Amino acid sequence: MELKDRIVVVTGAAGGIGAAMAARFARDGARCVIVTDRDAEGAKRSAAAIREAGGSAEAHGLDVSSEAAIAALVDDVTARFGGIDLFCSNAGVIVEGGAEAPDSGWDLSWSVNVMAHVHAARAVLPQMLARGEGYILNTASSAGLLTALGAAPYSVTKHAAVAFAEWLAITYGDRGIRVSLLCPQAVKTAMLDAATSGSAASAVKSAGVVLTPEHVADQVGEAIAAERFLILTHDEIGGYMQRKAADTDRWIGGMRRFAAAAAQGD
Repeated sequence: MELKDRIVVVTGAAGGIGAAMAARFARDGARCVIVTDRDAEGAKRSAAAIREAGGSAEAHGLDVSSEAAIAALVDDVTARFGGIDLFCSNAGVIVEGGAEAPDSGWDLSWSVNVMAHVHAARAVLPQMLARGEGYILNTASSAGLLTALGAAPYSVTKHAAVAFAEWLAITYGDRGIRVSLLCPQAVKTAMLDAATSGSAASAVKSAGVVLTPEHVADQVGEAIAAERFLILTHDEIGGYMQRKAADTDRWIGGMRRFAAAAAQGD
């Protein structure tokens, strides 16, 4: 999809990957980028930076855990601009811990990392299908393809996010709907900083090169132009996926050793 003159919505765009994607889409000529985040003031700063750089953007506070809030945003943007061409469901949270993590953490992970994607698709698909064209980009994580040591709620819900994006692409691809799935690994964001202060610290430190959000946004822009489904920020993730598929037992054994080594490094 060419983004010139398109209407784009990006959630979780007060900073990090979301803010960088919003800025990239504006540079690509979007007619307006709707910058949203639960942090309304942060969204305003991101939108202001886009306008200062010569792009078109507006900010909205948005809690993606609320289906009603997502639906209201879509209705408002559609009424004022005529439709949404690209919806980037990017907001996410990380909750560390294992099976013992509190239900509140599991519930939050599920509502933000999975159901926000479902509610966004539910809101925008009718208009996209009516036009015979539209683009949905969902942000998951390399943890959704592999795993995340020390963060079961995060890993499990990101796996579900991957599955939902695959389902969307398969179900609606022949009806003009394009879907991309962003699966970043180590990116310099507030979420990464939060993980490095908890039980997942050693695993994060071993995750390889830490990319800037701007680098990832450029990867996303190129993938959308090519209408490519899977966006891997780190080349090695593809190799890990192949190893996991070729011999899952061996992969699990290797991850156990990695987990043990990471625990010794805590």
